[in-house]
Amino acid sequence: MKKIIDFTVKENQLLNQDTVLLVLHSDELPPILPGQFVNVRVDKSPSTLLRRPISVHDVDGEKGLLYLYIKVVGCGTATLGELKPGEKLNIILPLGNSFKIPQDGKCLLIGGGCGVAPMLHLSRVMRSGGMDPVLLIGTRTQKEILRREEFEKYAKVYYTTEDGSYGEKGYPTQHSILKEHFDHIFCCGPEVMMKAVASYANKNNIDCQVSLENTMACGIGACLCCVTETTTGHKCVCTEGPIFNIKDLTWQI
Repeated sequence: MKKIIDFTVKENQLLNQDTVLLVLHSDELPPILPGQFVNVRVDKSPSTLLRRPISVHDVDGEKGLLYLYIKVVGCGTATLGELKPGEKLNIILPLGNSFKIPQDGKCLLIGGGCGVAPMLHLSRVMRSGGMDPVLLIGTRTQKEILRREEFEKYAKVYYTTEDGSYGEKGYPTQHSILKEHFDHIFCCGPEVMMKAVASYANKNNIDCQVSLENTMACGIGACLCCVTETTTGHKCVCTEGPIFNIKDLTWQI
């Protein structure tokens, strides 16, 4: 059930020059599944008319804490990055569907760039369910590897960097961990990366779910600007996604 809640900012951590971690609190925090997202109202930014969709980085239901991992790319996200502890942030949540977590099998999580954000919540839920997820993180440089200790609490983590400054040099689909057998892949990141992962999964008959990041305006399926083509017709990413099995997409893989 969706709620509109005024969260209180508990922390605003600058992770690097253009990425922040917002820690928000509310006694009304609803259950949120891995892969779901929120729609944030950006106050104090006249040029930001629409809410901003942001994937859920992590959740602490017992403490009523919501964690948002935000890349600063424009006026809206820049304003969010300037929030101070004690300020309020109006959010609609939870939105979208979620990753379907299997009962068994070996799972590989792949996050590229900001696509690492939902992988913390997913890996933590998997670990709490008795699974041992493997996480592959791809960035351009070592400076973009953030919250490493948190990710490594719940998954065995491997890294690629495009410049070779940390982990294996190259892209996630070139990492040697892919020589191992996996039954399931969960992926989020730039579309070109997700399509490469989808192609690998398809060729190796691996179940694969991806989190799409289409441009959204309303977040509730009314404006239709986030529609994507599937094997069963056009679907709104914000309501029938953002998680899709690659078998349901029309990607040429």
